[in-house]
Amino acid sequence: QGQGVALSDVSAPVTERPTRINLTSGRSTMASSRVLAIVMAATLSSVALSACPNLCSGHGTCKDDNRCECDKDYGAGDEIFGDCSEMFCPYEIAWVDDPNQDGNYHSYRECAGKGLCDRDTGECDCFAGYTGKGCARSTCPNDCSGHGTCEYIEEIGHGGIVPGHYDATKGRLGIHKGSKKFEGTASEMWDHHKTMKCVCDKGFFEIDCSKRMCHTGNDILDKRLDVSDVLQTQKQNITLYAAGPTGNGSSSVVSEFYGRSFALTFVSTLNESFTTIPLVVEYEGDEFGTELALSTQIEKALESLPNKVIDDCTANVTLGYDSMQRGHGFGVQYDTIAFMQIEVAFVGEGVQGTQNLLQVEMNECSDGCMPKVDGLNLVSAGFGANVTSFVSEKMTADYNSYECGRRGKCDYDSGLCECFGGYVGEHCSIQSSLV
Repeated sequence: QGQGVALSDVSAPVTERPTRINLTSGRSTMASSRVLAIVMAATLSSVALSACPNLCSGHGTCKDDNRCECDKDYGAGDEIFGDCSEMFCPYEIAWVDDPNQDGNYHSYRECAGKGLCDRDTGECDCFAGYTGKGCARSTCPNDCSGHGTCEYIEEIGHGGIVPGHYDATKGRLGIHKGSKKFEGTASEMWDHHKTMKCVCDKGFFEIDCSKRMCHTGNDILDKRLDVSDVLQTQKQNITLYAAGPTGNGSSSVVSEFYGRSFALTFVSTLNESFTTIPLVVEYEGDEFGTELALSTQIEKALESLPNKVIDDCTANVTLGYDSMQRGHGFGVQYDTIAFMQIEVAFVGEGVQGTQNLLQVEMNECSDGCMPKVDGLNLVSAGFGANVTSFVSEKMTADYNSYECGRRGKCDYDSGLCECFGGYVGEHCSIQSSLV
């Protein structure tokens, strides 16, 4: 008892020697057989799994046909199958590609067709001039030379350095801050939110904002553009319509301007901005006295701007009422709308030629804001012809305005004019000797 049976003993004849079988040992052998079966099944299963290459690299699922179904953004080379060991890079609208069967260009391509994909990281190695996720954006030349900001094409508005909404029907700029953005048109362009452009700081220009601006002025030997008529200086017309109780100008009155304050901003030809002190519309007993006082106040404020950017100007204010037509056909209605018109003429030697349009700081600017003004309640949308407040050029200057007065060269590194012999001055407008 207690002894197992040797395998050689099993084949002996029964009559030769009876043998006792240990039941405990038999149960152990049966259990061992079951364990062996489980191990063999696991081994066969492992063999089946190992049929998928590299066990799908941990980035996919092995299917019944021994094919990897890769996770998102994983594959091998340019395929979404394989061993799932490599990553795909972002797809963006291609800068340049082949047309499809319909003749359409700019389909989606990996790295936008302007970079190579690093399959280990899933990031694009963009070619020079391109950047961002999937090389989707162009870079600005020389990073705008440190003298500007890099803006998307849809952020560039009409008017250059002159802010204001552009009214195509009237050919003039409005008084609202910021240039007119053509968002509807821009959103339909293939390079929307892709192409970038430098917007230069004041005093700088060129595609990469690398050059300093020089002063502009009249050619001393060619004073006027047209000597056959009366001398003309540039005049700008600022027309402000009162909003009235409904906000559309209907039933508005001139007294809405009284006691309110605003300011004017002048942008020089060097792209430098200067804003006046607050201008208060004080009622002086009658409209004529009010107009005269405000005219004088505006003249002094503009001529007091730093660096004598406006060395001489005149201002003329008019308060009154204009007719307004609303509706069409049998539903047409006529009303009056109160306005304040400011006419500014640039008559100084330092502001000869065309100047940028003045900007009206019409919104409230309270504590902690400069300049501190109450603001004006103006019509913000058009209701018929000539109802929206605006700024426009009333008279074109009879003087020309050239870089360095056309009598010198601009040193774009320093922004100073190098005058030709016989000429001196900030913009070479003074003749020092006869030529």
